[in-house]
Amino acid sequence: MNTASTTYVIRVDGHLDDHWSAWLGEPDMTRNHDGTTTITALIADQAQLHRVLAGLRDIGAVITELHSPGAPQRHGR
Repeated sequence: MNTASTTYVIRVDGHLDDHWSAWLGEPDMTRNHDGTTTITALIADQAQLHRVLAGLRDIGAVITELHSPGAPQRHGR
């Protein structure tokens, strides 16, 4: 079993306010010039990733991208 944390990058439509950072577990948030917000978070396990994604869902954020830098990219089936 892998116990190392993984960095995830999540991009959402719109600019999220700073107060959502604490609510989402203190990830780094960057407001981009294209009107999106990039969230970079060190995630311990799938349960924590699901909590962050559920939190974004609960605030109505539209996720446009989710990836883990350095992880192999899979395309198609």
